[in-house]
Amino acid sequence: MMTYNNQPNPDDRSDNVEKLQAMIQNTDDNIRKAEQSLSLAENEGQRSQIEAKNERRRESITEMRAEIQDEAHQ
Repeated sequence: MMTYNNQPNPDDRSDNVEKLQAMIQNTDDNIRKAEQSLSLAENEGQRSQIEAKNERRRESITEMRAEIQDEAHQ
């Protein structure tokens, strides 16, 4: 019979800022690509979806930057 070690992994947040910065860069790249695709959108519905998604992306970037500030003050 196999025994299981059900202990959680330690919380290693030492590279959290670097990960957040990479996520911000990727999200920013996605915003730029989506803005370029706006001219290719076939109808107003697609344009609205792209703009709404970019707005959510901008909100995410704001939240990630706030999290970076929190990490810096710990």
